[in-house]
Amino acid sequence: MDGDSGQQDKQVPNYSRFLPIANISRIMKKALPENAKIAKDAKETVQECVSEFISFITSEACDKCKSEKRKTINGEDLLHSITTLGFENYYDILKLYLYKYREAVKAQESKEGGTVKKTQKKAKEEEDYDDDDDDEDDDDEEESQEQLAQNQN
Repeated sequence: MDGDSGQQDKQVPNYSRFLPIANISRIMKKALPENAKIAKDAKETVQECVSEFISFITSEACDKCKSEKRKTINGEDLLHSITTLGFENYYDILKLYLYKYREAVKAQESKEGGTVKKTQKKAKEEEDYDDDDDDEDDDDEEESQEQLAQNQN
């Protein structure tokens, strides 16, 4: 092992914390004319910037939750972070977006006759039941997850 390998590891970015490049590329293409080309390094730069921005906002929201002794970050925490970190120009539009998003979720839940949380609770109960049977194999768990996925669709 040579002395440069430790330094080289520090230079390699941790891609697992980045948003998928395909998603970044798709969003960038929507904002440009149809025949526009986007260089790979431009996509990667935007990917890094967007991922860092999300981490920045989320970290501030996490700090707020910790100070309030809560474990779950919610939309209001993120909105608070946006204003705290100097992005107050985006607050009103993001607050409106959050409101409309929640209304759409409520409408979808009432249309489907249930809530996402109820479905998740049912899945957890099924998982707990499966854990009680030590003789059961992993195939039953996979079937249960497949059935849950089908029920959600």
